[in-house]
Amino acid sequence: QLQLVESGGGFVQPGGSLRLSCTDSGFTRGYAAITIGWFRQAPGKERVGVSYISGSGGRTDYADAVKGRFTISRDNAKKTVYLQMNNLKPEDTGVYYCAAGSNYGLAPLDYPDWGQGTQVTVSS
Repeated sequence: QLQLVESGGGFVQPGGSLRLSCTDSGFTRGYAAITIGWFRQAPGKERVGVSYISGSGGRTDYADAVKGRFTISRDNAKKTVYLQMNNLKPEDTGVYYCAAGSNYGLAPLDYPDWGQGTQVTVSS
């Protein structure tokens, strides 16, 4: 069982950048075969997929709202996935979660194991 912990959230102005990290603090074998997704939930809205990356890092995808601005990557030796967020907009505000699954996609129900989330606030 994975134990995912997010970090790197905070308050930034529009146009600013943040890098989120998602680290598996458990004793997980086969981490390199696990798909990691990033999701976010704005106040009063449902949780939606932002990006995912396959175990090897060879496959990635992004929600249309973040394409060209966000980049997902991973370091399997550190059991960590990163989400570099550039040119942030107020609509990017929300709690960001990482989650682990065995398939590809941005559907939250496909990810059994979740972190606790980290708050991202984009405001002037």
